[in-house]
Amino acid sequence: MPNIRSSKKDIRRTKTRTLRNKANRSKVKTYRKRVLEALSKGDAKAVQEAYNKFASAADKAAKSNSIHKNKASRLKSRVAAKMAQSLQKA
Repeated sequence: MPNIRSSKKDIRRTKTRTLRNKANRSKVKTYRKRVLEALSKGDAKAVQEAYNKFASAADKAAKSNSIHKNKASRLKSRVAAKMAQSLQKA
């Protein structure tokens, strides 16, 4: 346990930031799962809506440094490829 006042404040800040980052990462994962679920059902309109929310959440998480910008890009790219592949079959 720190004795210095600024160190105590640093710990409080770290807790707050950790919770915020976890929430952002969780949101990205949740929206990604929703896109994949919509893909399995085959509803093109639902897939597009879910993808838009997912892409937005990923970009916002990258903007706030919750995830790396390249990771956000990679996730979006992989989901888009799956979308193209499954919608092409249908």
